[in-house]
Amino acid sequence: MVAKRIVFAGKVQGVGFRYEAKEIARSYDVCGWVKNRPDGTVELQVMAETDGELENFLSELTEESSVAHHIQSMHTQVIPPLEGMKGFRIER
Repeated sequence: MVAKRIVFAGKVQGVGFRYEAKEIARSYDVCGWVKNRPDGTVELQVMAETDGELENFLSELTEESSVAHHIQSMHTQVIPPLEGMKGFRIER
């Protein structure tokens, strides 16, 4: 299992970013969550069985999606596996 935490900055709130991430996640074998943060960034925590699956999901979100052009920067870190996580959801 591989898991990452990514914080996206730019005009990433109010543009459907979280909903796009959730929709894209349906096409991949990933689980996790995405949420808006008070500072205007969006945080994503995502996990997959393989690094390739995780990277393919992230590539589609950050390079091919309708919200990709809103991303100005990303801070990525590897995190421990998300224990007990099933599915992909939008956190409030």
